[in-house]
Amino acid sequence: MITRFPGLTPTRSRAVIHDGLVFTVAVSPDGDPSYYEQTRKALKRIDESLAQSGTDKSRILSAVVYIADIARKEEMNKAWDEWVDRTQPPMRACLGVALEPPHLVEIVVTAAKLHPAKLPRARRILKFLSMKPEFPEHTF
Repeated sequence: MITRFPGLTPTRSRAVIHDGLVFTVAVSPDGDPSYYEQTRKALKRIDESLAQSGTDKSRILSAVVYIADIARKEEMNKAWDEWVDRTQPPMRACLGVALEPPHLVEIVVTAAKLHPAKLPRARRILKFLSMKPEFPEHTF
């Protein structure tokens, strides 16, 4: 059985599940000019898709990160290193490619589904990730 989660574009899926594997892709939801911020926002969407699919980042098998300027890879790496599960790091490749503006970063992930007993935790993570505001406002 194949399960598809609709994307923002009718001809694309946000995530697909088949045979115990989750395939998902994400870009930043906005055109922030920072590679760090676009990576951080895309990874947040990866977390959301994985939780919706019944898994989490500790179960990622492989990731491919596409960036518009390979010379800016360190900015992307900073966000990746802050986010990745260091006890279960996936195989990762990073490629410099021409991306459709305003996107600077696109991330494709393959993960193993969680055992059904772990699904309540994944749902709590998804609920936490959807809380607003993303960052508290600072007053000076």
